Amino acid sequence: MKYFALIGAAGYIAPRHMKAIKETGNHLAMAYDINDSVGIIDSISPESEFYTEFERFLESAWQRKRDPYTALDYVSVCSPNHLHHAHIAAGLRLGCNVICEKPLVPTPAVLDELGKVEQETGRRVFNILQLRHHPAIVELKERVANTPRDDKYDVELTYITSRGKWYHESWKGDPRKSFGVATNIGVHFFDMLHYVFGDLERNAVHYLDEHRAAGYLEYQKARVRWFLSIDSNDLPSSVQGQQTTYRSILCEGREIEFSGGFTDLHTVSYQEILAGRGFGLDSARHCIETVDTIRNAGLEIPARNEAHPCLKRHLM
Repeated sequence: MKYFALIGAAGYIAPRHMKAIKETGNHLAMAYDINDSVGIIDSISPESEFYTEFERFLESAWQRKRDPYTALDYVSVCSPNHLHHAHIAAGLRLGCNVICEKPLVPTPAVLDELGKVEQETGRRVFNILQLRHHPAIVELKERVANTPRDDKYDVELTYITSRGKWYHESWKGDPRKSFGVATNIGVHFFDMLHYVFGDLERNAVHYLDEHRAAGYLEYQKARVRWFLSIDSNDLPSSVQGQQTTYRSILCEGREIEFSGGFTDLHTVSYQEILAGRGFGLDSARHCIETVDTIRNAGLEIPARNEAHPCLKRHLM
């Protein structure tokens, strides 16, 4: 049994990590968050220590480190995006391997810095890239790999996840902390596209604001029109009033159904990490480079057949 600490215990994604720790037969020994709305711990690991001050959390972790029977093995990081680097580095320096939510860090330069801390401590960082474990994505990757063709696949990616007014009052609405919509809600889709279709050859950004982002990506094996939004007004009319989230991947006009199973993939990710098959810094580099470019690139006028259909109303 491994001993885990969780940083960012009050966030939306933290319960999936708590559940994964329990379902893999391990123990959540400690948790930290500046907010104390963490009652869900009672249903998963009620004996866990909990701290609202990072200094007290670190001191307790150092004390546990003195005894091999209580020392932490892993630190899971679910804190706001802009704190990932500092919290990952702290976990590594505690002598732990670290599991972190996406986006791992904002830029390739920060990724390189984490690589240096890995070398200094002898510990590893693993990123949650759960779409790589989704059965529909695994099947698509195998189909693309095993189907020789001379031309590239035409792909259309749409992800709309409605967010209320609270979003822009939280850290997620501050681009200095979340790094913007494309990074905050899109990074795992960009990782998936690279995983399935190979290296990125072209990255054009057509639209970018605080609610949505859109552009065109060309990979070794695919041409991808993409659109991301947190505005419910962008939901297709067929689902408005019925659901708040819409995910769609069209590959050669064929829908890839991957809406189901999202909530179970964290446990699969933990199983793979614990078995020595986790996705480390090198695996995360491609999607971090992609979103870093999107944030900093100038907008381009869409070339013929490169604009996502949802973009038309926003370019008028």
